[in-house]
Amino acid sequence: MSHLTLQTPALETPADAPANPSAGPSLPGLKGMWVAICLEYLEFTMFFSVYFVARWFHPQAFQEGASRLWTWGGVAVTLVMLTSGYALTQAIAAFREDNARRAMQWQWAALAIGLLYPLIKVVEWRWNQAHAIDAGSGIFVVVYYYLTINHFLHACWGLGGMAWCLARAKVGTYSRADVRGLEALATYWHATDLVWLMIFALFYALV
Repeated sequence: MSHLTLQTPALETPADAPANPSAGPSLPGLKGMWVAICLEYLEFTMFFSVYFVARWFHPQAFQEGASRLWTWGGVAVTLVMLTSGYALTQAIAAFREDNARRAMQWQWAALAIGLLYPLIKVVEWRWNQAHAIDAGSGIFVVVYYYLTINHFLHACWGLGGMAWCLARAKVGTYSRADVRGLEALATYWHATDLVWLMIFALFYALV
C-alpha cells in the first residue's frame, strides 16, 4: 500500500517584515536616558516626601502659602515647559518625514521657548524678594525653594541637551533612520514637565 505524504506549503515572508515580529515596540530614545529618568523620579519622590511630611505637620502654613506666591509666574513656566516639549515632538516628526530643515526650525523654537524658563524664574525670585518671600518666611517657602530650585537645575540640564542636540543636527547626526538622541532628549524634557506639573499643583494651585 502506498503512503501519501502531505506537504505544508511554506509561507512567504515579505522582504520588509521585521526580523522578530513577536517583539513589541521598543522604548523611544536611549536606554541610558530611561535609567536617568528613573533616577530623577526617585530623587523627586524623596523631595515630594519632604513636602508631604512638612504639610502634614504644618497644614495652615501650606494652606496660606499658595496665596503668597506669584501665580502667573507658575502659569508662565507651565506654558513654556509644555510648548517647548511640543516643539521637540514636532522636530522628531519632521526628521521622520525626512525634512531636516523643518526639524531644525522646531529645535530652534524648542530651545528659544525653553530659555524663557530660567528668565521667568529669575523674575519670580526677584518678585519674591520684593514681597519679603525668602528662606526666613516659614516652612512653606523653604520647601517651595527646595523643590523649585532642584527642578530648575534639572530643566537647565535639559536646555543644555537641547543645545547639544541642535549642534548634532547641524552636522547631520539625525536622519529619518536614526533620531534616537533627540527622542532621548524629548523624553527627558517631558519627564521634567511632569515633575513641574506636580510642583505647580502642590504649590501654586495647592491641590
